[in-house]
Amino acid sequence: MCVTRNLLTSRSTKMPAPSAATFARLADLIAIPDAADRPTRPVVEAFSGRELATVPVGTAADALAAIERARVAQKAWEKRSPVERAEVFLRYRDLVLAHKDSLMDMAQAETGKSRASAQEEVLDIAMTSRYYARLAPKLLRPSRVQGMLPGLTKTVVRHHAKGVVGVISPWNYPMTLAVSDAIAALLAGNAVVIKPDSQTPYCALACAELLYRAGLPRDLFAVVPGPGSVVGTALVENTDYLMFTGSTATGRLLAEQAGRRLIGFSAELGGKNPMIVAKGADLREVTDAAVRACFSNSGQLCISVERIYVEEAVAPEFTRMFGERVRNMSLAPGYEFGIEMGSLVSEDQVKTVSGHVDDAVAKGATVVAGGKARPDLGPLFYEPTVLTGVTPEMECYANETFGPLVSVYPVADVEEAIARANDTDYGLNASVWAGSHAEGEAIAARVMAGTVNVDEGYGPTWGSTAAPMGGMGVSGVGRRHGSEGLLKYTEAQTVATTRVVNLGGPRWLPAKVWAKLLPPFIKALKFVPGR
Repeated sequence: MCVTRNLLTSRSTKMPAPSAATFARLADLIAIPDAADRPTRPVVEAFSGRELATVPVGTAADALAAIERARVAQKAWEKRSPVERAEVFLRYRDLVLAHKDSLMDMAQAETGKSRASAQEEVLDIAMTSRYYARLAPKLLRPSRVQGMLPGLTKTVVRHHAKGVVGVISPWNYPMTLAVSDAIAALLAGNAVVIKPDSQTPYCALACAELLYRAGLPRDLFAVVPGPGSVVGTALVENTDYLMFTGSTATGRLLAEQAGRRLIGFSAELGGKNPMIVAKGADLREVTDAAVRACFSNSGQLCISVERIYVEEAVAPEFTRMFGERVRNMSLAPGYEFGIEMGSLVSEDQVKTVSGHVDDAVAKGATVVAGGKARPDLGPLFYEPTVLTGVTPEMECYANETFGPLVSVYPVADVEEAIARANDTDYGLNASVWAGSHAEGEAIAARVMAGTVNVDEGYGPTWGSTAAPMGGMGVSGVGRRHGSEGLLKYTEAQTVATTRVVNLGGPRWLPAKVWAKLLPPFIKALKFVPGR
């Protein structure tokens, strides 16, 4: 059984849940006219199930009105220089760090995640803001490229904003996945209308409040809560680009809708992420890192590990060490650091995890650690769980659990580990542990995933904001982070100026002579650098 800690009955802890006044202040930022007169839905504290606030339910008309206001604001915003736009986000970074405690409070309140997982979100926003604020002016500067005919053609590439970008963000990382994608889109000169998940709307609003304080025009970043089938559909049908983070099933549907309109679409989708442990790896290091890789954010993380392939020579020892470490994880509600895992976000998540565990056990799997819901701690708690003996007919074998459940599989050698790691339609993230960095990197190059971490679980690739992040296979379309993460929100335009003589040749030269001169001229281009 996991080690547990009791939550203080008093709410006067050093870092309490957000106050009613905080929710009321943030509610004023919702991009819905006459929000006080609308139907509402409750927003609850995941730790306890108590109602914290309500949020108005937006309609398609609300989304359309926000998009129209955003179009007006975007025209003025795009006229600002990239340097001016970047100044807003450098201020935003400072505000995020200055208000990190209140942001973490909100993230924990709406999701039930641990303090450390909440801090991941806040720090990621700060890093992303600084990275793109520094990169955008350089990336968006018109660039001279080699023209068709050197000396005769001047060719320049420019980048224009798409217009209004729709963002549909999830509940698992409701701050960073709401605002970090928007940062790149806004710096590229776009407006953004976001539909946050209905369970976590105030996380997006808390981020929006600081954006406005940093100097971002309010209509330029609008938050419209409401059902995905209503508000989300309005976004895909009326914006100029769509960014989505969520399930593969929903991603397929949105991609189809975006395709019919011929608008750009990018998505980070599901994963069934593998870890490979070779016999030369330091098992103590692997064990500690595997806890982070599998159970950060209670396992509700697209890039968390759900499959561990261990060479047979060390599989028994690893399983023993990992099982003991997981059984001794601290599991509790609380707004303080030191608790390793919090609750899940909803009853549906609890049902999915318990369903996968119960199915596996009924079909012969062995529970090494965990395996039970913990209603004594709160309505949505489930123990971090490790299984062995998982076989293909079990639900958790190939399907994403998206919760605190991982299966350990002994394998004959690294070759089998790589083959089994790649035996999936997913391809989002992977983790590799071996006897040396060189061996780990060689294995990583053969794993078909968009990001692969050597000697860690997921943090280094996610935190490397200068490198692209996204999925292969059914795990996604496009990339966030890096130059691609910003340029995808732009329309590239090539402007070529013909000088001295046009393609028809000089007026005084017969056309037949000009036609004969062109082939040797083109042939000679092979000696020109860059051609």
